[in-house]
Amino acid sequence: MSRSTPTPTSIEYHKKTKVLSIQFDNDESYDLSAEYLRVYSPSAEVRGHSEDEAVLQVGKADVEVQAIEPVGSYAVLLRFDDGHDTGIYSWEWLYLLGKQHDTLWLEYLDKMDSAGAKRSPAH
Repeated sequence: MSRSTPTPTSIEYHKKTKVLSIQFDNDESYDLSAEYLRVYSPSAEVRGHSEDEAVLQVGKADVEVQAIEPVGSYAVLLRFDDGHDTGIYSWEWLYLLGKQHDTLWLEYLDKMDSAGAKRSPAH
C-alpha cells in the first residue's frame, strides 16, 4: 500500500440498501453498492491475470454482502451471497473504487450494453 493511500476508519454494511459505507482517515467517505463491489472484485476469478482474461459479471443486481472479514491490517475479504468469496479488497482498492466510482460504473454499464447482458439475474 502506498503511503498516500488513506486507511478506513469505519466500514459498515447496510443490509437493507445493500450498500457498504466506508469512511477514510482523510475525511473522505464512499457508499458502494454490493453489486458494484461484486463486479469490481479484485479476485483473479473476475479480473483474470491480465485485462484480456477479465470476466464480465452479469446478473449481479441483487447480490448482497454476507460477511466482511479483516485480512491483516491492509484489507477485508467480502463474502457475497452468490458464493463469491475470493476477492481481497485492499484499502488501496476500496479507495480507488470510491474515488473512481462514476467512471468505473459507466464503464461497467457500457460493457454490459455491448455484451447485450443484463444486471438482473435470470430467473
